[in-house]
Amino acid sequence: MRKPLLALAVSAFGIGTSEYIIMGLLPDLARDFQVSIPRAGVLVTAYALSVTFGSPLIALALARVERKRALVILMGMFLAGNMLCALAPNYGLLLGARILTALCHGAFFGIGSIVASNLVPRNQRAQAIAIMFSGLTLANVMGVPAGTALGQAFGWRAAFWALIPIGALAGAGLLKLVPEQPAEAMHLGHELRAVLRPQVQLVLALSTLCSTSLFCVFTYIAPILETVTHLSPHAVTWALVAFGTGITLGNLAGGRLADISQMAVVLGGIGVLILLLVAMPWTQRSMIPAVIMVFVWGTIHFGTTAPLQARIVDQAKGAPNLASTLNQGAFNLGNALGASLGGVVLTAGYHYQQLPYVAAGVIAVAGAVGLVALLMERRESRAAVVV
Repeated sequence: MRKPLLALAVSAFGIGTSEYIIMGLLPDLARDFQVSIPRAGVLVTAYALSVTFGSPLIALALARVERKRALVILMGMFLAGNMLCALAPNYGLLLGARILTALCHGAFFGIGSIVASNLVPRNQRAQAIAIMFSGLTLANVMGVPAGTALGQAFGWRAAFWALIPIGALAGAGLLKLVPEQPAEAMHLGHELRAVLRPQVQLVLALSTLCSTSLFCVFTYIAPILETVTHLSPHAVTWALVAFGTGITLGNLAGGRLADISQMAVVLGGIGVLILLLVAMPWTQRSMIPAVIMVFVWGTIHFGTTAPLQARIVDQAKGAPNLASTLNQGAFNLGNALGASLGGVVLTAGYHYQQLPYVAAGVIAVAGAVGLVALLMERRESRAAVVV
């Protein structure tokens, strides 16, 4: 089943590159369309909100479509969205094209997670999902730096044009390598009841809180490394490559370990993250400890991603389409909340070195939610044994 998973990973690589590449192109976009940097930043916020609130509607619309066909349709949306970005004559149309591209994001990862988990035995589901998500993490290591360099050298439109062959290759791979998987009979009421299950709601809360904690710091990692650690912009780029490498390794390791125990990986990771975030302000003071911390922090944080995605597929059994997509929305909602929380802290007059403490507080709340989920799971297991 490696070839179908590879096709899913290539698709995830293209989608991940498309999502994050905009950040490195913001100055060029703002200058070209004669808008301010904050207004250009709306392109990032609108993408995240479109994933959060729009993707579930797309997933519901495709719920009765055979899943391989649904993934191909979503890659068609990806191609159309990025082509419109490359051709956009003004800021408004570029914003609309980004929203269209984002609509395929959450739905693809939601449906793709179900497809990946069905390709392998039950005890390998988290690993399969992690392999698919490795495309997303590798986008931060290779796709985004390469796309940003291309956009800076030949204009920002070139970066979007470069995504077209990647999307075409991904679509061809899906058609050729992924086996057909009939969609389950979808009933909206059944899907909504699955989403409202307490364990599903707890996973969504965990995904949101973990992402909020990450982006409370990561949104401002470049100015942190420049002003606190005193790294040059070139050195910051390499530190971000270290982060990208860490999240790739963490994602794969988390997937393998989660097939043994999902909640043990999540709660263990949260415990380590609290310690890392409390220590982070001290390690930021010199280059080598700071870069090592960025690598380890990324590794541990993304070690929880595949377990959470695998868990929501398990907990929403019988109606996973909406729940799996909503979990992607939860991650993106956390992106927006974390960036906003960090901005509020800095606006209030606190220093960059206080951000990890705030992130540690958020991840501690996630730990409490995880403990509630674990206790509920054990209580349900005992009740099932008694019955």
